[in-house]
Amino acid sequence: MATTFTRRSLFGASAGLLLASRTARAATQVPAALIKGEDRRKNITQALRLIDKELTAKLRGRKSVVIKPNMVSTERQLAATHADALNGILDYLADRYKGPVFIAESSAGYTTSGFDNFKYQLAIDDHKKMNVKLVDLNEEAEYETLQILDGNLQIQPVRLAKRLLDPDAFVISAGLMKTHNVVIATLNIKNMALGAPLHYKRGEAKRWNDKRVYHGGVRQTHYDIMRTAERMKPNWGVAVIDGFEGMEGNGPSSGNPVASRVAIASTDFVAADRLGVDCMGVNPEWMGYLHYCEKVGIGTFDRAGIEVRGESPEKVQIKYRLHTDLDRELQWMGPLTELPPKLG
Repeated sequence: MATTFTRRSLFGASAGLLLASRTARAATQVPAALIKGEDRRKNITQALRLIDKELTAKLRGRKSVVIKPNMVSTERQLAATHADALNGILDYLADRYKGPVFIAESSAGYTTSGFDNFKYQLAIDDHKKMNVKLVDLNEEAEYETLQILDGNLQIQPVRLAKRLLDPDAFVISAGLMKTHNVVIATLNIKNMALGAPLHYKRGEAKRWNDKRVYHGGVRQTHYDIMRTAERMKPNWGVAVIDGFEGMEGNGPSSGNPVASRVAIASTDFVAADRLGVDCMGVNPEWMGYLHYCEKVGIGTFDRAGIEVRGESPEKVQIKYRLHTDLDRELQWMGPLTELPPKLG
């Protein structure tokens, strides 16, 4: 029997296909929360609550929680994770997790000085019913090695903090929203990848710093961040971006404050960073390491694959002034020259 079609049936079929396409796309989207408000601590907690279902499922059965702050400077608060951001995370965890919680960092300087200067102990004191401890990963000095590329594109082993690679841990990145002197912008992926490499202990006779290996070239840095993120991803729990007061200009330590007043959270670290660069008004095509991370399956960078809960990034966007070295930073996108520029 011949099949006949009417205009109504064709429109109905088209509408059905469109609905099915939208439903399928929604089913594959990763959730990410975006909150805007005038209280840093509450912003963080509210963002985490917006993805509570996804977080609870990932948190179940984990033997410890590791909160990784960003402490590129141990002196300047604007360049480091604020104690109230930690408070916001701990507020969320308080009724959901009863095991040990470690606030662990490997700063480029002396981590314990940063703990003191930024008053992290006050966040612990504010959660006395929880089992929270501060850990200097450089002093703990337990590591696993990863092979990356150095500035001469030679294979170089680096020592990554073992606690951040613990398969039984639920790792939380407490990142910031900052411009950067090598990779345009730094949020969570950069926080994890450059926070994991260790350096010498306090008082150690031979000084060494595996973080420096990552700063060998404008293209190599993006690749090595991706390689490190790939190694670290299996136990990542949630990415948190504190954009209450971001940094523009000559970040990640010498820039100026921006009152963005936002917080972002997602179990997909790449998706969280994509929303972050959108909030900063940064061209997403410039973010080399995030594109690399998506290509190898670490997370979702395409906005079409992200379900934004809360505010729209376009609604809260403030266009950040970028680093004065931007033109050189963008050379990662162009042809490889014989001697790639070294930045950072």
